[in-house]
Amino acid sequence: MNGIHDLGGKDGLGAVDPPPPGAEPVWKAEWEKAAHAMFPLAFRAGHFGLDEFRSAMEQMEPVEYLTSAYYEHWLHAVEHYGVRAGAFDPDDIERRTQHYLDNPDAPLPDTQDPALVEFIDAAVATGLNASRDTGKVARFAVGDRVTVVADAPRGHTRKASYIRGKTGEIVLAHGEMIYPDAAGNGRGEAPEHVYSVLFTNTELWGEEAAEPNGSVTFDVWEPYIVPAAQESAA
Repeated sequence: MNGIHDLGGKDGLGAVDPPPPGAEPVWKAEWEKAAHAMFPLAFRAGHFGLDEFRSAMEQMEPVEYLTSAYYEHWLHAVEHYGVRAGAFDPDDIERRTQHYLDNPDAPLPDTQDPALVEFIDAAVATGLNASRDTGKVARFAVGDRVTVVADAPRGHTRKASYIRGKTGEIVLAHGEMIYPDAAGNGRGEAPEHVYSVLFTNTELWGEEAAEPNGSVTFDVWEPYIVPAAQESAA
């Protein structure tokens, strides 16, 4: 999706000023703990996959997206798919929301789910493996120079706008993985080969703006790229 969430390379949004390591609390409010638990709970229930989860956050109103906290984005996605799956009643969500607005110190429901805790612990330790093996032959190999297709895809995509139309060299090949441009738009996993492509700063930002001798490595799915000569001739 070509929206305000795609912030890579954008100007005018202020400096990135992270706090020193260990200075920022894991949870800034009690409700964030519950919001964090909602993602694996809904994921385990089959309401969405990771790419659909990201896609839902990208559908937030732009001002709300930019001015809301991180876990508010998570809540939006869980509510979006929970309502679609019939797991949540929108009217009940409004009533519960109003209850906590009127009673900000009211305790959150105390629900114990040991199986969910076990699921989260396993996901944190090993991740959620997106690798797939369909036997599809890779079109590219390490050392190939490729250009990212300069289009404007509709719906969810992991093709950041700042790499579109740029040329780089494949430095790693990762095999097949779930294709987010399919999975995030409700079209199934549709695995595609994934490559790490190295772009010089000059290629990305131009001679005047680029930091000298620097580079950026970006993971791309196979449909994102074409041979460099083919793109140049187009």
